[in-house]
Amino acid sequence: MSVARALIESHLLSGEPAPGNEIALRVDQTLTQDATGTLVMQELESLGLERARTEVSVQYVDHNLLQADEKNAEDHAFLRSACRRYGLWFSKPGNGVSHPTHMQRFGRPGRTMAGSDSHTCAAGSLGMLAIGVGGLEVAQAIAGEPLYLRMPEIWGVRLTGRLPDWVSAKDVVLEMLRRHGVKGGLNRIIEYHGPGLDTLTAMDRHVIANMGAELGATTTVFPADGAVREFLRAEDREEDFTELLPGGGYDLEDEIDLSTLEPLIAKPSSPGNVVPVREVAGTEVGQVVIGSSANPGLRDFAMAAAMVRGRQTVDSVSFDVNPSSREIFADLTKMGATFDLISAGARIHQAGCMGCIGMGQAPAAGHNSLRTFPRNFPGRSGTKEDSVWLCSPETAAAAALTGVITDPRELGVPYPELSLPGHASVNTHMLVPPLPPDEAAREELVKGPNISSLPDFPELPDEMAGPVLLKLGDNISTDEISPAGARSLPFRSNVPKLAEFTFSQVDEDYTRRAHEEEHGHFIVGGDNYGQGSSREHAAITPRYLGLRAVLAKSFARIHWQNLANFGILALEFTDPADYDRIGRDDVLRVQKLRENLPGDDKLTVHNVTKDEDYLLCHRLSPRQVEAVLAGGRIPLLARR
Repeated sequence: MSVARALIESHLLSGEPAPGNEIALRVDQTLTQDATGTLVMQELESLGLERARTEVSVQYVDHNLLQADEKNAEDHAFLRSACRRYGLWFSKPGNGVSHPTHMQRFGRPGRTMAGSDSHTCAAGSLGMLAIGVGGLEVAQAIAGEPLYLRMPEIWGVRLTGRLPDWVSAKDVVLEMLRRHGVKGGLNRIIEYHGPGLDTLTAMDRHVIANMGAELGATTTVFPADGAVREFLRAEDREEDFTELLPGGGYDLEDEIDLSTLEPLIAKPSSPGNVVPVREVAGTEVGQVVIGSSANPGLRDFAMAAAMVRGRQTVDSVSFDVNPSSREIFADLTKMGATFDLISAGARIHQAGCMGCIGMGQAPAAGHNSLRTFPRNFPGRSGTKEDSVWLCSPETAAAAALTGVITDPRELGVPYPELSLPGHASVNTHMLVPPLPPDEAAREELVKGPNISSLPDFPELPDEMAGPVLLKLGDNISTDEISPAGARSLPFRSNVPKLAEFTFSQVDEDYTRRAHEEEHGHFIVGGDNYGQGSSREHAAITPRYLGLRAVLAKSFARIHWQNLANFGILALEFTDPADYDRIGRDDVLRVQKLRENLPGDDKLTVHNVTKDEDYLLCHRLSPRQVEAVLAGGRIPLLARR
């Protein structure tokens, strides 16, 4: 039996675990971060929760770290008070990015985790079933409710061979994206196995598991073997180790010979736009950023430090380093690697996501930025006309030294031999444990002026009619729906204000036109609508502006769930050619929703402008149909 199936079956509460069926899983742990966690805490308030009912729930502050005004600080105070009130751990600002920090302190083989961040899947590197979902699913998990999802296929990827010099774990997942694209993992769990694992550390595996989100996968799973035991031993947590080894039984299979890989890079502006570095060598670079949850390990920073030791980065390149956790920053400093980076011209930033979520480090327009990040969606960096490339630390450091994209194999320096410490600089003081229940019950939530309550959405009407305000192409990301960046992120707790940024990357006039439509509107999208971040803001703010339904060729998993959670009807064309028949500003009408939605998975949409009908599929379970008709899951739960 595969590790993934064993994890599912050991946590299965209901449903038959056959691909496509809805199943319910027991959740052991939850992870929230500040960009999405404020909504989770508001949802816990709406649910009337007294205390968290999971084994471990942790709130991290790692995204909105820049305090240019009072808004982010207000969020931090609110999150701390919510953790004290509801019984969660609180990771203080600057302690580190949620995913590597959770791996260091709380991750345990054999456990399940739901996280309000799409890269929650990184914890699969420890033999966990860790799934990124919308915040409302996490709030319900904290309240002790099951996690519902469509049972994925299990995709076994066998690794053989050994990575050559100058090729690292980032190139493995870029190879997967080169082969399969950004929706190749949709409705699948990717499980890596085979003899090639023997050469990959737990943190190497984290790099690969993390970017399973970019493949659209439900999650990624690795075995819990000797590499995981060694990692936990270094973190003083060997007692948390449980061996979990694969036994086959995959629904489909693939194989990668690690020895055949070369340095790869994802060109702007998609993680799936992957080519060999040698094909784009010589392209000028204006910025290099090393860090993020996609390359969070000590090895990744130490490799860059060794490459620039005794050298100076070129003056045309801004060389930025974002330590992924305070622990790793301490180890890097003890090694002397921090000095090597500073001496070479690096700017060292605080431990956090920073430029990965567009919170600072925005590149100059027209200048290429090489980043060891997981995503390069248009405008995500905070610069609207950005040009962001994704690569390994080796390729990034080579560009910092030369000023152009450079295959590190052609750099003309010896391959660094790293000597990493066998024991981590464990420091738990930045993690605040939950209060005892009697003290927690007396805590009040601290809400500054920028923290709103969740909007109260009405029930879905039995008949909906309205114009198509936007017609969009394939692979529209949640960054394009609800932008990241320093302008909008501080309003994550203020839905009415954040709504003004909705689709601003695509159509700056959308919010004005949406406000003018008294009875609501529709959006038409292409394939993989809503890929990327799990942020449920990308469902809430369009709903706040009157979005009633999205018609698309296909949806990304998490956004599809979020749309249902907030009362937006997600419909897929049964005939993709119908997409071409609908134009912007066409008026659409859907009738008898309460009669048709519960009884059939198909729905007829009438184009009033062109007097023609389209047949679409909603794919909602009876539980989700009930939530959509109620105007979202929160009003449904409140009625119960």
